[in-house]
Amino acid sequence: MDVGIGIPNSIPGTPGGRMLEWARRAEAAGFSTLATIGAVEFPTYEELTALAAAGAVTERIGLLTNVLIAPPRSSAELAKQAATVDQLSGGRLTLGLGVGWRATDYQLTGRDFETRGQRFDAQLHELLAAWRGEPLVEGSRPITPQPTRPEGVPLLIGGNTDAAIRRAAEVGIGWTAGGLPPDTAKEWADRVRTAWHEAGRSGEPRLVALVYFGLGDVGQRARDYALDYYGPMGTEVANMIADSILRDPESVAQTVGAFADAGFDELILDPTVADVDQVDLLADATR
Repeated sequence: MDVGIGIPNSIPGTPGGRMLEWARRAEAAGFSTLATIGAVEFPTYEELTALAAAGAVTERIGLLTNVLIAPPRSSAELAKQAATVDQLSGGRLTLGLGVGWRATDYQLTGRDFETRGQRFDAQLHELLAAWRGEPLVEGSRPITPQPTRPEGVPLLIGGNTDAAIRRAAEVGIGWTAGGLPPDTAKEWADRVRTAWHEAGRSGEPRLVALVYFGLGDVGQRARDYALDYYGPMGTEVANMIADSILRDPESVAQTVGAFADAGFDELILDPTVADVDQVDLLADATR
């Protein structure tokens, strides 16, 4: 199983230069992927901009939005942004997408929250059409650079819903589990595999998971970040996520092993503090 690391684009107060140093260290440490999370209604760095910059200071490491909330953006701008990063990075981008849970993300961008699922279904097909050079409105010309792969930028679908499983099986390269414990994630992954084969897809879906970490003497800072970011979900959920943060090398090693045993292809360990020594501490814990 591959092990990737999140970039601290969502941690308030992170200097831009520190994210670039984080990217360099992550590649040098051998991580498979640099990943982002994001929300409109939080002081995050925009995900594709951050990954374009990270790609410019690295050569090998994969780039993943895990996940980018797609329906608040137009299909045209998202297709163009993703194809741009794909080309600039030499084909290292995987576009992890979901519908999200923050109603304010939609209010801030003038989109309808209640119809986000239907919009996302249409949007996935519009992205693929744009990358094939097809017009998104009658009479328009191609709008994106040609992606590095004929099929376009790979799409990884996030979300713990029946609809997310269907989308992964229909148009994605696989599914990404956000914040689920290994046993629960495995149950969902088994459903994804079943849906994949029932849809007549060849091969196997790519399965990715995310967990949070904060190593060393950062306990309260790590917890405060999780409570802040997930506070709108309610106190109970925010505390549950804060309690799940991996705090020591033994917990990291155990969790990596559990997701490998569950059949996942990659585990992304997402930071809760932006100290660059977290990259080296995590590398030591996962060797």
